[in-house]
Amino acid sequence: MKKLFLCLIVSILSYTVSAQKVIPRAEIPKMTFVMQLNVTVGPAYSIGDTPLGRRQIIPITGGTFDGPFLRGTVLSGGADYQLLSADGKRTELEAVYSIRTDDGVYIHVRNRGIMVDGKDESGGSSSFYFKAAPRFEAPADSEYAWLNNAIFVCSPSFGLKNGITLDVWKVE
Repeated sequence: MKKLFLCLIVSILSYTVSAQKVIPRAEIPKMTFVMQLNVTVGPAYSIGDTPLGRRQIIPITGGTFDGPFLRGTVLSGGADYQLLSADGKRTELEAVYSIRTDDGVYIHVRNRGIMVDGKDESGGSSSFYFKAAPRFEAPADSEYAWLNNAIFVCSPSFGLKNGITLDVWKVE
């Protein structure tokens, strides 16, 4: 009986030791700059309060994009569909639109992200976060098919009159 008990203890200890094996971390992903989108927008309108939050829509009216791998025009007709939380501090974003490269290739874009405006007790802004992950849908037989098979992230800047600028990187 002692032998059985001792074997059981050794077995449990060896399993515990092997379960604690440290697996090396993956490399930190590298990023490659792809393009800068300068997107113009029209006046926002609100659907109002819904069961999910306050729904706001911002029409996309046009713009341009330029980068080392592609350049062209942002087409009008898309929109940024925003969902604001009840406290007004967090916004979920989903912009759906199309772009056309200078050589005439149409590419569908769906850009999802979040914007968080942290405010301190006095109402002042203590932190601001805004990041998104665009997904591209390019023709499979085009020179832009590589856009279909990668993860992208973007960060905004707000210097554009009646619009937004998004810098886009490919995660390598």
